Amino acid sequence: MGITVKNILLSSAVLLAIGATSAAAADLPAKVYTKAPPVAAFDPWDIAFGAGITNDYLFRGVTQSNHKPSANAYFEPRYNVNKDLQLYVGTSASSIAFANRASVELDGYFGVRPTFGPVAFDFGFWYYGYPGGTCFAGVAGFGAECAANALANGNFIKKDVSFYEGYAKVNWTINDVVTVGGNAYYSPNFLNTGADGTYASITGKITAPSTFFGSSGIGAYISGEFGRQWLGTSDAFYGNIKYADYNTWNIGVGFTYKVFTLDIRYSDTDLSRANCNAFTSDHTATFDGSFSPINPSGVGSGWCGPAGIVKLSADLTAMTNLK
Repeated sequence: MGITVKNILLSSAVLLAIGATSAAAADLPAKVYTKAPPVAAFDPWDIAFGAGITNDYLFRGVTQSNHKPSANAYFEPRYNVNKDLQLYVGTSASSIAFANRASVELDGYFGVRPTFGPVAFDFGFWYYGYPGGTCFAGVAGFGAECAANALANGNFIKKDVSFYEGYAKVNWTINDVVTVGGNAYYSPNFLNTGADGTYASITGKITAPSTFFGSSGIGAYISGEFGRQWLGTSDAFYGNIKYADYNTWNIGVGFTYKVFTLDIRYSDTDLSRANCNAFTSDHTATFDGSFSPINPSGVGSGWCGPAGIVKLSADLTAMTNLK
């Protein structure tokens, strides 16, 4: 077969194409020939835990520690269904000083936290346990133990004041600086008094820019809460009295560094000393002429008045702090 011009041109075209393909392959980045990095597995489980100490443990404006120091700790396993839905269960313990001589609060709780963009909700159930109490009444009709024990100021209190609440919370992060929120709690038997209790509050927090203290890593915030506690009528043990509803508020500043928070706060209520005594059965209350329709004894309590609180706490999560 003879070589023609057509054969020469066709052969040249094939060689040029092969050369061009080889050159193009040589110019491709090396990463084309490496395996893709493995996708990190999503671990939905996490654990939050922490502890703190304060000069005064207040609960809705009322001291739980007789205005004395208190320590607390908590442990909270969490399950993240996805980035916007978390399930949790937890337990906590705090030192207290109740009128029935209970010295520890042991709580259990569980709930769900759905998030929609900047709005975070929290729905759950909380049990407040106060073991180790003693009944004080000093009169017959409430059992032998109650009759055998009396408080010097004449107040009555049950051995067991444990109770539970259901709650709903919401927090709206407006921006990196401002957060506002609202809370609602309900108990059919608040502090085992026989009276129902409803608490609602609004909260606000202003967080300082991360550069406020330069590169020190210290953060700062101002926060506050205004709430109202509605209370029903007690059972016969406490005299079938309609407890006084009251307002409570607090405002303070906080400083954070890594897992630590130092919170300095002022708290108060509008409960009178007389109505505070009827509500708390304060064993340290004294006669000071504090009379009211539900407190005819004239004994007044300072457990619901103004208080300054300083608390140092540490809060960690396993996924963030223990990796």
